Amino acid sequence: MPRTKGDHEARRRDVSAAVWQVMATRGFAGLTLRAVAAELGATTGLLTHYFPTKQALVEYALGLLEQRTVSRPRRQAGEGLAALRDALLDILPLTPEATDSNRIWVSSWDTALSDPALSTDYARKYAQSRNRLTERVAAAQELGELPSGDPAHIAAGAQAFVLGLVVQALFDPAVFPPRRQVELLDDYLAALTASH
Repeated sequence: MPRTKGDHEARRRDVSAAVWQVMATRGFAGLTLRAVAAELGATTGLLTHYFPTKQALVEYALGLLEQRTVSRPRRQAGEGLAALRDALLDILPLTPEATDSNRIWVSSWDTALSDPALSTDYARKYAQSRNRLTERVAAAQELGELPSGDPAHIAAGAQAFVLGLVVQALFDPAVFPPRRQVELLDDYLAALTASH
C-alpha cells in the first residue's frame, strides 16, 4: 500500500517530537541520529531519509527550536514598563516548557560558536530580540516610566541581565527558582526606574 502525504506528515511530526525530547533531556550535544532513532523506536536508516547528514539534523533541530520559541504563548499585560517586563519574563525559565527551551538554546551555543554561519544567525536573532526590547523601552520612556537615554543601550543591558539570569537558573535551579527569578527581574527594573 503506497504511503499518503498524511502518513509522511505524521511521521515528520513524530520525528520532530523525538528530536525535541532528545534535546530537552540530553542537551544539544546529545543530539545524534542514534539518540533520535532510539527515542522514536526506529532505525537510524529510517532517519537518514529525513536527515542525510548530522548537519541536516542540526539545522532541522535549530529550526524546530526557533519555531517552538516563536509560537510559545506570550504575556501581554499592557504597554510601557509592563510590556517590557512581560517580554523579559517570557525569556526566563519559569515553566518546565520554558526551562526545556532555554536548556536547548544554551546547549546549542557551543555548536553556534564553532560554526560561522550559525554564529551569524544567532547574532541576528539576538539583535532582533534587542530591537523588540528597544521598542518597549522607548514606549516606557515616552510614558515617563523609564529615564531618558539611549533606548537601545538600556535594552542591551536588560537583555544581558536576563540572559545571565537564564544561565544561573539553568545551572542552579534550587538557588534560582521561578519566584526568585521574578524578584531579581523586578529589582533590576526598579533600579532602572529609580534612576530618573
